[in-house]
Formats: sequence, structure tokens, C-alpha cells
Amino acid sequence: MGSAIVIGAGPGIGLSVAQRIAREGLPVGVIARAEATVISSVDALAGHDAHGVAADATDEVALRGALDEIADRLGPPELLVYNAALIRADTIGELSTAQHLDAWAVNVVGAITAAGHVAPGMAARARGTIVITGGMPEPVPAYVSLSLGKAGVRTLVALLHGTYGDAGVHAASVTVLGEVAPGTAFDPDEIAEHYWRLHTQPRAAWEHEIIHGPTD
Repeated sequence: MGSAIVIGAGPGIGLSVAQRIAREGLPVGVIARAEATVISSVDALAGHDAHGVAADATDEVALRGALDEIADRLGPPELLVYNAALIRADTIGELSTAQHLDAWAVNVVGAITAAGHVAPGMAARARGTIVITGGMPEPVPAYVSLSLGKAGVRTLVALLHGTYGDAGVHAASVTVLGEVAPGTAFDPDEIAEHYWRLHTQPRAAWEHEIIHGPTD
């Protein structure tokens, strides 16, 4: 039996996705930057087969090591969810080059590292799903680094599909159009349903982007 891995498993979408997956009986590995977040996430998955590892998504060695540790413990990943993001308001010219690179590293490069690490194995097994949390379907001048990052995510999904789709790897994004909060149109438990549905879609019905808006 394989496993699922959720990167960026803190309160909100990440934890809700991990809980949704766990309810289906699939072992779940969670990765977060802070050890305290990992502990609280694993505690929230009590009663299910779960394992957590602390790793920064921008640290290639640590992230690859965390993915390997979870695979060794729970089985090879059938589902990878990348939910890490650096969300902040910034305008053109406001951030330094280093700050832009830091944002890009979290929002896009971490996803490339994780997907590139697990996708070959998925392709060899002729099955697997990679879902990245998206957003910002249109660029917003008040959120420059995030707009660029989410555009990168959308492109990355297309590249993953072009590289691994024929081998049976389903790449997709879930684009959330508002601020996530329980009891609202952007309830994380409702959003989490999209991730599981993408994972269980038959190949002939694959979607590559689901947009969650207030009318869903």
C-alpha cells in the first residue's frame, strides 16, 4: 500500500487535506517547517496511520530527506500535495531581489523539488497524483510575489502533465479565490474535498485545475 504526503500541513487547507485523506484509510505523511506544527498535525491525525517530519520546503536536502523518510515509513507516495506558500502583500519595486527569490523558493521551487523527487517513482508504477495549491487566477498589483508564484504553479502543473501524464501521473492545482476560514465559502474542509476528488478521478476525466470560489 502506498501513502499520501502533504507539504505545508499547518492549520487550514493542509491539515484539512491530511485529515480528508486519512479518513479514506491511506497512510499520511505531513511535512511542515516548524516542529510544533508537525506535532500538532500528527496529533490531529490520531487514530490514523500518520508520520510527520519537520523540513523547510526551500531546503532541498531536508525536503528530499523528509520525503524519503515518509516513504520508508509509510510506503511510496501515491498522492503528493504541495501546500506551502509565502503569502504577503507587496508591490512592484517594494521587495529586494533576495526577498523575491525567497518567495519564489517557497511558492514554486519547493514544489519543483518535491514533484521531481516523487514523480519518477509514480511514473514507474504507472499511477500517482500531484496536487499543488494555487490561487491568484489573475495578477493582483498588491500581491506581486504571490501573483508571480501562483502563475508559476499553474505552469508547473502543465509541465508535470507534459512530462509524466502519459505515464499515469495526474498533475493538478486547486485554485482558491479567497481567504480560507472555517464556516465560510472558503472552509478548508470543503476545499479539501477537491484534493481527494482529483486523486480518485479516472484518467479519462482528469482535471488539471479546480477553482474554488464563493459560488461552489
